[in-house]
Amino acid sequence: MRFLVTGAKGQLGYDLVKELEKEGFTDIIALGRDELDITDREKVISFIKDKKPDIVFHCAAYTSVDMAEEDEESAYRINTIGTKNIVDASKEVHSKVIYISTDYVFSGNKEGIYEIDDIKIPKSTYGLTKYYGEEIVRNYSKHFIVRISWVFGINGKNFVKTMLKLSETKNEVCVVCDQIGSPTYTVDLAKLLIKMAQTEKFGIYHITNEGYCSFAEFAEEIFKINKKGIKVKHIKSAEYKQKAKRPLNSKLSKKSLLENGFTLLPTWQDALERFSKELEESE
Repeated sequence: MRFLVTGAKGQLGYDLVKELEKEGFTDIIALGRDELDITDREKVISFIKDKKPDIVFHCAAYTSVDMAEEDEESAYRINTIGTKNIVDASKEVHSKVIYISTDYVFSGNKEGIYEIDDIKIPKSTYGLTKYYGEEIVRNYSKHFIVRISWVFGINGKNFVKTMLKLSETKNEVCVVCDQIGSPTYTVDLAKLLIKMAQTEKFGIYHITNEGYCSFAEFAEEIFKINKKGIKVKHIKSAEYKQKAKRPLNSKLSKKSLLENGFTLLPTWQDALERFSKELEESE
């Protein structure tokens, strides 16, 4: 079985490659931007037709949420056009496509938990371009669309690393308390994606670690686990100015996972403990 991973140098792509190797797979094509520009249609189609992967994990994306508000063209080119190129090429060789999407496709204003087919009203350029990508992927029969949220992993920037960095110089940090979601460890996510990819259970899924918290509560748990005596001041999103609007509610339903016999991920607290150990060992 041959696997192709786009965005292999990002948080999720990096751990996907690592977990594939741990599981004994050897035919893995790991691609960063330097190896394949997904916006170059001719190159993408030529490359995938030549390599003929059985499974494409499409993790590459423009993920700078605030920068996307000022550079809409780049976000659209990468998240939408790039995805179309990957899907069209995959159709040529009948590869399965696992498209990594986001909670940002929803408005974040719903009361309760988002189901997979709830109305999509993205409030940011990033969310909109990822939603357009979803619509392209949905037109291909061999697709998995996986919405994720609040990811953290060893390779790249994330909220956990930011908080720990701030703890080196500050005694108190201000963190928003009105955005609710599920922190998600890329190692746990990668393991489930690999299992899913080896099935024919195509469709839309939400995958996060179990449980919900605010970013302020997440920060408090980060400091507690890492034994940092830092005070977290709870503030509202309106007090923390950012170019892109963030979803206030990112609670995602796991119904499709359960209906298709997949095991839910461990709690986000458990995942954070394991990630904190991984961080400590990597220093």
